[in-house]
Amino acid sequence: MYSDLAEQLSIREQQGLKRYRSILDSPQSRSINIDGCEYLSFGSNDYLGLSSHPELVQSACQGARRYGVGAGASHLLYGHSSAHHELEEAVARFTGFPRALLFSTGYMANIGVVTALVGRHGAVFADKLNHASLNDAAILSRAQLVRYPHLDLSVLEQQLKKSKAKRKLVVSDAVFSMDGDIAPIPDLVVMCERYNAMLLLDDAHGFGVLGRDGRGTLFTENSKPVHNRSVLHSPNIIYMATLGKAAGVFGAFVAACPVVIETLIQTARSYIYTTAGPPLLSHVLLQSLRLIEQESWRRVHLFHLINRLRQELDMSGWRILPSKTPIQPVLVGSTREVLHISNSLKAQGILVPAIRPPTVPQNTARLRVSLSASHQETDIVRLATVLRHLSQ
Repeated sequence: MYSDLAEQLSIREQQGLKRYRSILDSPQSRSINIDGCEYLSFGSNDYLGLSSHPELVQSACQGARRYGVGAGASHLLYGHSSAHHELEEAVARFTGFPRALLFSTGYMANIGVVTALVGRHGAVFADKLNHASLNDAAILSRAQLVRYPHLDLSVLEQQLKKSKAKRKLVVSDAVFSMDGDIAPIPDLVVMCERYNAMLLLDDAHGFGVLGRDGRGTLFTENSKPVHNRSVLHSPNIIYMATLGKAAGVFGAFVAACPVVIETLIQTARSYIYTTAGPPLLSHVLLQSLRLIEQESWRRVHLFHLINRLRQELDMSGWRILPSKTPIQPVLVGSTREVLHISNSLKAQGILVPAIRPPTVPQNTARLRVSLSASHQETDIVRLATVLRHLSQ
């Protein structure tokens, strides 16, 4: 009965597209244990090294004693705890928005926002390198999906100008997860205001890392004022960020103007019809927000490591994409070659994931080096040295 599925899996394996899971026997850190072997890891999105922070572990224990380990019900059916509510208020203040709403994952947040705000008479305009969750959300919404070339706002403007859709929504990664580059947010805001479109920004990889006190991409120099006011003051912006990367825990939130948040509470199916996240995690995240804001040394150290890695790889002749974020893609091209390099690194005790189609376009397979504040400068030198030998 499943012979066609087995055949498809066999083809994927032959093409180097089959995915594998590693079983970790240790917490997330610069060094992780897999099947009894110790590896230096450059594959985690724990950008600030908070996932194993002793204060967060202690907060988890306190939260479990106070709230138990499960919410027991959806947010609308008595599963919304004081910890959830306090965290929503905290992230709204932290990101400069009037209100915020928690979701279990960034994937569910994007699906909830897009399907709640646009339908079959609407249109979604999406950057071609957006995360899969944004693309899937647009398809589920039944709106017209219009994609524009990566960061090509001239094409986007023509698409918006021609559209007769009743409701328009532009969706974009703020930091693109496989390239590490940053969307031109002020230009997107101006365009959305001009054509009466909403703008959903997915800042999964910017929140906690970029901007003043780690408040996200909207607080970077890239987000210069629009019409003599902060981009934050645009009611067109809907801001989504995840809490399992730089924040080190789990979950996601959407921040926006009150009418958008209330609409999501009433109509976002991925919010309404699922059990609320464990309250103990919200309790932990309140502590995580404090660490993000106060321990600026983590970002200073992280960006020092980013600059050092780029210098080392540039001298080694590797082609690195122009990223100023912890995501440092080393372009290889061939799927077969990138798998070979990744396996060679692993044989020498270094984990760097090989990213290949369909996650990235054909002939752009790459090593996705992900840096963390938990890394040391000697780790950067070790990685660069092995890559230099592999390039010879």
